[in-house]
Amino acid sequence: MLPRNRVLFSLFFFLLSFLLRAVQGSILAIDYGSEFMKASLIKPGVPFDVLLNRDSKRKIHTTVSWKGDDRLFGQDAFNIASRFPSDSFSHLKGLLGKDFDSEAVEFYRSISAAELLRTERGTVGLRRGGGENTEWSVEELIAMQFAYVKELAESLSTSGTSTESKETVRDVVLAVPAYFTQFERDAIVDALEIAGLRLVALVNDGTAVALNYAMTRSFPEREYHIVYDAGASGVRATVVSFLSSAPDDKSSKSKVKDVTTGKESTQITVAGVGFDRSAGGLELDRRLRDMLAADFEAKHKRDIHGDKRGMTKLWKEAGRIKAILSANSEVVSTVESLAFDIDYRAKFTRTEFEARCSDLLGKFKAPIVDALEMAGLTTENITSVIMAGGHSRTPMVQNAVKSLVGADKIAVSVNADESAVLGAALYGASVSRQYRTKDIKVSDIIPYAIQVSYQSESKAPNPSDVGEADEQSQQPLVKPAKTINSLVFPPGSKVGSKKTLTFKRKDDFSLKMAYKETLSNGSPSELLEAKLSGVKEAIANLTEEGAVDPVVKATVVLSESGFAGIRDAIAYGEIKQDETVVDKLKGLFGGSKNDSDSQDADSSTDIGDSRSSTSTSSAASATPSESAAASTPKKVQDTISLTLDVKPLSIPALTPAQLNRAKSRLGAIDAAEAAKRRRAEAHNNLEAYLYRLRDLLDNEDDTPFMRCSKEEERKVIQEKLEETLLWMHEEADSASMMELLDKRDAIERLERPVVFRYKEIEAFPPTLNNSQMINFMTRMFIGEARQNITDDEAADVPSKWTAEEINSLEKTLKEHEIWLNEWVEKQKSVKMNEDPVILTTEMKARAKTLENHLLKLMRRRTPKPPKKSSSSSSSATSTSSTGTASSGESSSTAAESKPSPHDEL
Repeated sequence: MLPRNRVLFSLFFFLLSFLLRAVQGSILAIDYGSEFMKASLIKPGVPFDVLLNRDSKRKIHTTVSWKGDDRLFGQDAFNIASRFPSDSFSHLKGLLGKDFDSEAVEFYRSISAAELLRTERGTVGLRRGGGENTEWSVEELIAMQFAYVKELAESLSTSGTSTESKETVRDVVLAVPAYFTQFERDAIVDALEIAGLRLVALVNDGTAVALNYAMTRSFPEREYHIVYDAGASGVRATVVSFLSSAPDDKSSKSKVKDVTTGKESTQITVAGVGFDRSAGGLELDRRLRDMLAADFEAKHKRDIHGDKRGMTKLWKEAGRIKAILSANSEVVSTVESLAFDIDYRAKFTRTEFEARCSDLLGKFKAPIVDALEMAGLTTENITSVIMAGGHSRTPMVQNAVKSLVGADKIAVSVNADESAVLGAALYGASVSRQYRTKDIKVSDIIPYAIQVSYQSESKAPNPSDVGEADEQSQQPLVKPAKTINSLVFPPGSKVGSKKTLTFKRKDDFSLKMAYKETLSNGSPSELLEAKLSGVKEAIANLTEEGAVDPVVKATVVLSESGFAGIRDAIAYGEIKQDETVVDKLKGLFGGSKNDSDSQDADSSTDIGDSRSSTSTSSAASATPSESAAASTPKKVQDTISLTLDVKPLSIPALTPAQLNRAKSRLGAIDAAEAAKRRRAEAHNNLEAYLYRLRDLLDNEDDTPFMRCSKEEERKVIQEKLEETLLWMHEEADSASMMELLDKRDAIERLERPVVFRYKEIEAFPPTLNNSQMINFMTRMFIGEARQNITDDEAADVPSKWTAEEINSLEKTLKEHEIWLNEWVEKQKSVKMNEDPVILTTEMKARAKTLENHLLKLMRRRTPKPPKKSSSSSSSATSTSSTGTASSGESSSTAAESKPSPHDEL
């Protein structure tokens, strides 16, 4: 048996684990791609895997469509796109954080039939045809897709539980391309918030694939691998180093070990990133679609480019035959009624397709070259190239990579479609304190250079230049300010880092943060502007305090999710403390040099008031309390916070008011759809109930319904049923949910007596058996109890019960037996189609009364026998030994037994 403290510890640990499980929240991981998105849910008790949609598919089309007032997602939305091209929106990822006039928007126009519009922020919105509330921002449309995934996750998280205990999924980790700019990251985070999700972290998809790759592997020596991700929106390469070590491995100081846990630790370090945003799967689809369109026009002499439905059908067909050409050398394309009532049929070969895309081969290789250059490595240093992304299976992409690194280094050991989302889920679990995973440390980088710009202070000319003056004002010319650029985060900077910039300024000024180079795909480069206010006053205060050459310090940060910003700004000056009174006294009376040095050291660490000027003579006559006060320097402020006003420069993130408005819009459409689903459910339930009731009435066999109903009741039900069926055919489609519920309730009221009789007939035998069993047990108890009372009286010990209590129980028993026998006999004469004369609820209630009476007596504890009196024996002993008893003993004995005459004396 465990010692008591170990038992308590085990119990505490169990309770703590239970409480932690109770408060643990789920973490949702999403890999949002231009063509498909994948999701995974991390939750205790739920298998770790990719989330399935309602069609049990492991990946979900990033499409949202409308069919009239019905909103569709995933495969359903993608399937109707060719029928409703103006109401279907796909590939929205490329529009995130883009200016309306950018190259990315022009490319989107070439692949989509959707109508684009400029938002009030200068970004992209989309309009669907007809009706109100038809204009949506890109963030809102993507938020709808996130909300759909959130609903799937909540359905999985609460499967098997009641709707009242439905768990809300809030926290999310999102995998994004490393090339995502700050504007794109802002936009997708806004979409998450609109969807009711809370960001835990953004993780680069190449890093997520690397994390998934490392979860089941160890790396005793440092290895460099390239994660090559060929997706729909672009191609990217990530050079990653892996290094692991066991807890007891002391062979190399460079190996990674978690000294706190002693577990094996793996370090994942991103060394370089390269990408090309113009060579993704969408570009392949666009070129293949243009080949189909050109072939159609050449054969039928009709221009199909103006036909939205025809071009949408060709886009869908291009995706289909591209997948076929990845495994076959030729394919036959067939599209019924493509346009102008013409059925299209053509044959294409892989050779023709690859020739059309020959100029992209260099773009497929460039990301690897750029990533290796950033990492300072060559292909000789690379162990393998891990292929990821749906388009990594395309032969021309694989051939381009093989020609660069060699076929022997191509690794297909990860799931190309799901490795990123699974890695993102593991990353979310590792950064959360709620889960315990393999110890993996991740160090990521950014691919862009970020600089800070500011204007130098304008200075008046030197006295020697005073002759140079403006001809009209005759005032000395002021030298113009110039722009100073400072590179704060070069390409390859680690995320989660910060830097402090120092400025010798005397007045307010502004800092601008921007990408140093012009970005591809038409993305803006200017990030934000921060105005630093209160500089003049802060510098003056510090100077007054004795600060020498005070400066302004600004802290720039690069968050773990890749967001750059200016966190805070201060005015700072080092204040030197004057020699204190104590120092002067020590010097006057021969204080040691060591004491002086010590005091100087303390002064430099603990900066005091340098304005003290007490004379030596007055200090010498000072009282001890005054000396102590003088020796404690007054603290002064050497750091003053400045006001920092930050505003975006290019594309602002959504304001709180805009976010709330978007949430309200999505909430309204969600509520309307929920009400519509409830109405459809009420309609279906009523229809199913009517058909079931009709079958019961038409069945002339000896069924329970026929035995428990009367002829006149069935006639009334039949009439009401026919009336309701007619109403269903004529008016139910336009009826409200309440009307549907009222119609069902009207018929159920007629059927209820029949159902009630049937349920009473079913419940009567077990209820009667239970009542009789309680009677039997009570009678046995009464017999045994009376025998116990007799035995206890003979043994002169107290009994658990009294005769009056047993008699009272017997009386209750007889009353119950008489009532039960009487009404059971009456019930025997009642027919099945007649209402019962005795209800099972009353039978249960009366049996419960008797049972409670019985249990009350059965649970009574046996009374303890009274303690034997010790007064007689104590008195006899006391008389024989001493002949007297002390007053204290007499008092004690008197309290326990009746006092004797001797005690009273």
